[in-house]
This record gives sequence, structure tokens and C-alpha cells, in this order.
Amino acid sequence: MLNEWQEFLDYTGPVCYQAVGKRDTTWLGRFTFEALRDFSGLARILTILARGVLFHAPDGAELPGDPRSRLEKARRGLCAWCSIPEKPNSRKEWQYHTEFPELHGEFPKLVDEAGLGWFARHFHSAMGFAKKHPDLVRKNYAEAAEDLDKKFDRVWRDKVRQFQTLLFSPATEGAWVLRFDDVIADALELGPLRRTEAGLPAELAERLDRACPETVPPQVLRTLVAYYIANRPEDSDWVVLPVMNFDCYFGDTKFGRKYLAMLPDEIIQRSSSFGVSRYRVREEYLPK
Repeated sequence: MLNEWQEFLDYTGPVCYQAVGKRDTTWLGRFTFEALRDFSGLARILTILARGVLFHAPDGAELPGDPRSRLEKARRGLCAWCSIPEKPNSRKEWQYHTEFPELHGEFPKLVDEAGLGWFARHFHSAMGFAKKHPDLVRKNYAEAAEDLDKKFDRVWRDKVRQFQTLLFSPATEGAWVLRFDDVIADALELGPLRRTEAGLPAELAERLDRACPETVPPQVLRTLVAYYIANRPEDSDWVVLPVMNFDCYFGDTKFGRKYLAMLPDEIIQRSSSFGVSRYRVREEYLPK
């Protein structure tokens, strides 16, 4: 979660569709099955993608010049990643397009020549793996994969159209949806992608390990504190907690469903407002 450039690579590069057992989630890439099923965590993912296009060359080097000159390129990059072919004659004239094969030359990793974007390719490949290898995935995943695979294109087309809703659209339907305009604005505010890894002073890491409940892997608490330190704003003690993205990082939904509730209140304080989860770390558990 701290190495954002690696996140960008995970969301744009090849995924190894294999597993050696039901606990092995390699075939899901940097997602959980639940994240794919519910389209959860997309706000952070799209923002990471936009920052990658706005601020970085393909090799990761920071681009010179004003990133505002690349706003349209970032929007095209998001369209490419989200691209999904349309059914013939299904789109009404006033609706946004959902397929962007013309962007393959500019973003060959994000969309193929047929207009199938990275996310759609990954979704179908993951569900295909679950259907083909029920002995290597959880039973409920194998049972749900067929239906999700069939419904995906239709549901994702609607999502991609919503993403393109303009910031000042008078349509009330666009009031609370995730939009490319919001994503790009957040990307400009956050700046280039970080490359740091989760690291804490040895003494603090030991204190956290001693305070961590035995039922919670120590890595969970250490990573949360390191993420807090890296993302704490200057004008607040609270940091947004992207729970689903942390689930994907750890490769399991245990983080959000189990471990968070077990973390001691004397270290981690949590709150929720308007559906946004946030947290803060008490000062005595931060570096001096």
C-alpha cells in the first residue's frame, strides 16, 4: 500500500492465473474475489492509474512539465483501462461510448485492439480460472463465477458510462457516482506515485508487535501505522482508510471483516462519516 508505483504495475501488467491450493489467491492478482464481484475499491485504483499517466513515463521516471497539460491523456488512459466492447446497436445516441480500441496504440497494455480493457480482460480471466479449476478455489467462488462472468459486460458498460459523467452535469444520477473528473482532480492533488516500502523504526515495530493481539498478524498493525505516517495530512490527524484496497493488498477479506475490529483502541482509533472509513494512530505509537 505504500509502494504506489508497484500498485500501478499490478493494475496494468500481466497476472499469473494459477494457484496451488484454495488459500492461494495468485489468480486474482491484486484483488479479492469480493472486490471483483462488487467493483469495490475502484476509487483508489483509478486514482493510482491517473497518477501514473499524469506524472510518470512508462519506465516510472517522473515526467517534466505541468501535469495539467496531460489531463486529457489521463482521461484517455482511464477510458482505455475501463474499455468494454459495446453490443451492436445497443447504445443510445446520447450515451457515452464504452469501447476504445483506438487507444490501443497509445496504451497497448491498457486496452487491446478489439477494445477490451485491462480490467475486463482480468475479470473474465479470473472467472474463467475459477470455473475451470473448482478444486483450487473456494467453493462459493467457483459457484458464483459462471453467473458473474455472464453479467459482467452489461453491468460494466453501465459503470463505464457513469465514470464519464461530467463534473457539472445537471443530471441528478451523476450526483454521487464515481467519475473520471473526480479521480483526475484527486490525482493532481496527490502528485507522483510513491515507491517507499512499509518501514518503521525497530523500537516502534517491536512495541507494536507486543501490543498486537495474537489473533492478528503483526504485519497488519505495522502496515496500518506505516500507511498512516505516509498519508497523514498537515491539517488533520485522520487518514482515509481504504478497507477494500487493504483487503486486496493482504490477499484476503479477513483484514476488513476480522482484523480491524480486533486492533486495540489504545493504538488505532477509527470512525466513519458519510460512508468513508478513516482512522488515526495515537501519538505515543508514532515515531518521535
